[in-house]
Amino acid sequence: MSEIRFRDRETGELRAELVFGEKELRFLYEHWLGRLMTNLILHRETLNHVYGWFQRRPKSARRIPDFIARLGIDPDEAERPVSEYASLDDFFTRRLKPGARPIDRDPSHLISPADGRVLVYPRVRGEMRVKGSSVGIAELAGRPEWGARYEGGDAVVVRLAPADYHRFHFPETGVASEAARAGRGLHSVHPIALAAGAPSFRNKRMITRLATETFGELLLIEVGALIVGTIVQTYRPGPIERGQEKGTFRFGGSTVVMLVEPGRVVLDGDLVQASAQGVETFVKMGSRVAVRRLRTQRGTEDPEKDEEPTPEDAEDPEKRR
Repeated sequence: MSEIRFRDRETGELRAELVFGEKELRFLYEHWLGRLMTNLILHRETLNHVYGWFQRRPKSARRIPDFIARLGIDPDEAERPVSEYASLDDFFTRRLKPGARPIDRDPSHLISPADGRVLVYPRVRGEMRVKGSSVGIAELAGRPEWGARYEGGDAVVVRLAPADYHRFHFPETGVASEAARAGRGLHSVHPIALAAGAPSFRNKRMITRLATETFGELLLIEVGALIVGTIVQTYRPGPIERGQEKGTFRFGGSTVVMLVEPGRVVLDGDLVQASAQGVETFVKMGSRVAVRRLRTQRGTEDPEKDEEPTPEDAEDPEKRR
């Protein structure tokens, strides 16, 4: 089996991902019988909700220590001691201690809405292709008129693995709409599934429009996944603050996609370079992923005045905060 590798942004090193249920995942998406089972039965929301119910039962709490050990999770970041979590899902949706994820407060920086393995796509037109799976921007956005707004814009795709912190946040201060639902079914969002052509970005998803002064309108899309039948929104529509909690995924891995209007940002150079090579970069919630694009006095884009990240910025994590 080939390793799934990602880049650690803080060290620059390539690391092998510890995949939860790798053998089962490969069977479901790489074996003909597994693909048949997944496409006919396992992608249905009802079955995923049943699986999630078992992870919320008190008996599942016994599995928390093994879950932590197998996936290399740092329990000291959790808001509460491990012994206080009532179920595996309770630990999975844990909040972190205050200050565990410093929020970059520079108003010209756009931050990541979640912890996860990031791929970025500059100036997306038509379809976005992620690890062998593709989806049209209009389809991803849920409504054609929404998708048209982001044609030629930038996309940030954050994949959350089971080991990650599974709450997602607002990347900027602004006014948030109510979350609208789109899509159905639940396929895995893991590279193993995407490489097999799984239609993961057509999964059940929740879509929120965020009006901001600095970055225009952002579209925030939470994508459900296999064994993630529930996406919980914890915010109230209306004014919100940068870094404020938006919601959480229930048990499993999933993805957050952020779409940015054309000409609004310049994606960080290290993320663009790694993504062009097909390499995901682990990024923490609250850290910079792009900078505001400068404009001329007439309001038109000036390519010579883009705020391109310097090589030093790309390599120094302290300059991204």
